[in-house]
Amino acid sequence: MRWFRFVLLYMALALGANAALADTAALMALREGHMKKLIFHAQPQPVSTAAFKSETGATMTLADLRGKYTLVNFWATWCAPCRKEMPSLNALQKEFGGPEFQVVAIATGRNSEAGIRRFFQEHGIDALPRHTDISQDLARSMGVLGLPISVILDPQGREIARLRGDADWHSPSARRIFAALIGGTG
Repeated sequence: MRWFRFVLLYMALALGANAALADTAALMALREGHMKKLIFHAQPQPVSTAAFKSETGATMTLADLRGKYTLVNFWATWCAPCRKEMPSLNALQKEFGGPEFQVVAIATGRNSEAGIRRFFQEHGIDALPRHTDISQDLARSMGVLGLPISVILDPQGREIARLRGDADWHSPSARRIFAALIGGTG
């Protein structure tokens, strides 16, 4: 079955008349387990221009993340499902992070810097940024109604997929999806 999905992926990429639709269909075929919750949009969606704070205190927007595929994860230190999935996001960043892909964690709402730092230390989160959206302006304008929410941005900074709830972001299915998305071999 796995080989069939890979064949489907490459045939869709090679033969699809509409490359964007073929890519989406091929990526959707790779979803298993928690990744079944990952919904790819038919067309890329614009994202919010609301600001958030980088871990250094600088003001940023999602536009500053353009240039590579980006998995943006909205989370909070008090959110049990968020805490559960954070190690898999860290592992995904360690494996795929580089010039074509990044994982960006944004703590939404009341999360103290000390609390975020302590959580990262206690759970060995050493590859993710500690960005914050204390005012929740970004989260609200992105339609984040519960946590965690993860969105995938294309290199042009548009939202191409969204997952509500927690997931194992380093599962075989997730790794195949990101390998295909960024053109790797998985």
